[in-house]
Amino acid sequence: MDILKDGWPFPDLKKTHFLFKIRSMFIVPIVGTFSRIILGWCNNLQVHNRETLRKLIRSEKRKAPLITVSNHTSCIDDPSIWASLRWRDLWSSHTMRWSLAAHDICFTNRIYNWFFSSGKCVPIVRGNGVYQKGMDFCVDRLNEGSWVHIFPEGKVNLTLEVMRLKWGVGRLIYDCKIPPVVLPFYHMGMETVLPNQTPYIPQIGKNVTVLVGEPIDFKSQLETLRAGGARSCYS
Repeated sequence: MDILKDGWPFPDLKKTHFLFKIRSMFIVPIVGTFSRIILGWCNNLQVHNRETLRKLIRSEKRKAPLITVSNHTSCIDDPSIWASLRWRDLWSSHTMRWSLAAHDICFTNRIYNWFFSSGKCVPIVRGNGVYQKGMDFCVDRLNEGSWVHIFPEGKVNLTLEVMRLKWGVGRLIYDCKIPPVVLPFYHMGMETVLPNQTPYIPQIGKNVTVLVGEPIDFKSQLETLRAGGARSCYS
């Protein structure tokens, strides 16, 4: 992870780190408010099966870690796609997701490191595979019962195709001590809110639709794999 110019942005979260918690409690509500303004108020957002997402992100209402998976069509998909969450969740640094983010976009200098890590974004180095520090970090968060969001395509992709979970998601699922809940969803229209071309100015009055799927339980598949001797390199 030496490729990060200013080093790894997180302290050891297995210990108590008061300053990190304070800065996260400051940044998460700001970003959550931005999400509600840009997508909930300045554009037209329609979310199908919203209550499934709202219920699952509350850790006290589920017995397993949560992985959400979606397509990626705009540089502000995350955090804007969370605009339909309740205010208490948008403002909660405890409830809000950990999100995998490209190191060469979100972690290019000290200020970006501070801001994005405080907003619970985790640097991922494209091309370094699924056994890298950012992925290990997310597995640790899942094993604490947290919520992790991932764009399995690993990049902005406007191609209309069937979205596969891919091996990054597989690694997160397999290395969880407790089989996680996986919630897929698909959104349309985010590329009109922030077009993928200069000067990258957010638009208003656009239509965005989010289709939340049903949770997937991989417990039986994991039991079969492990019974057959499949092991993780992380073990």
